[in-house]
Amino acid sequence: MKMMNERSMNGPEKQLLSSCKKNNKWSGMDAGIWGLKQRSLIFCVLFFFLAACNSHYTPKPKGYFKIDFPAHEYREFSRPGFPYQFEYPVYGVISRDSSSNDTSPDDPYWINLDFPNFNARLYLSYKTIGGVSIFKVKTGQGYKDSTAINTFENLKNEAYVMANKHTIKASSIEDSAFVTPNGVAGIFFYIGGNAATSSQFFVTDSTKHFFRGSLYFNAVPNEDSLKPVNQFLEEDIRRMVNTLRWK
Repeated sequence: MKMMNERSMNGPEKQLLSSCKKNNKWSGMDAGIWGLKQRSLIFCVLFFFLAACNSHYTPKPKGYFKIDFPAHEYREFSRPGFPYQFEYPVYGVISRDSSSNDTSPDDPYWINLDFPNFNARLYLSYKTIGGVSIFKVKTGQGYKDSTAINTFENLKNEAYVMANKHTIKASSIEDSAFVTPNGVAGIFFYIGGNAATSSQFFVTDSTKHFFRGSLYFNAVPNEDSLKPVNQFLEEDIRRMVNTLRWK
């Protein structure tokens, strides 16, 4: 094939060569622009990556499920033969305490107030001042029944012991004396922290009746998550105590 230089080319051949040179020039410029775009993209990615690494992470606060509370409505508990009566919430279920075995004259009056919607139970016990309590004592031959007279001082001290059992987990334990509109006196225990119970109380006339309650949840104790439920049920406990009457 005969090689031709630019001088020996005729008009159409020179025009074609000029067109090829022009196209080659713009192709090079396009390649340069594309390379610049690639470098800019890489720079942006690196910039945002480095900025993310140096930014301060702020964790979201721990949250809990929202609880829909029912309206506070009450009914009366007044069973024949019981030495007390009171009002309790309609969403509560009363049952006989399973620990009752009729070995003590007061055992039939031990009941539980369950709150199925909140997985909670209010244990309610009753003892007659001057009466007799029967309990188990461990001996070398096993457990044997023993008896003790229910004095007011003994029952009151026992209530304080039961509240102070939670000292290890509790952040605070406060007792508050009160007298209800019906003239019933008592002590309310406020137990703070991750204790198994946050509310306990006893009411008495100091001569015949001694009625004690303690609220427990069938869940791992957590003061923050249980706080709304504790506050809600505390209102119900106060209603029950304020409406309590001896028979």
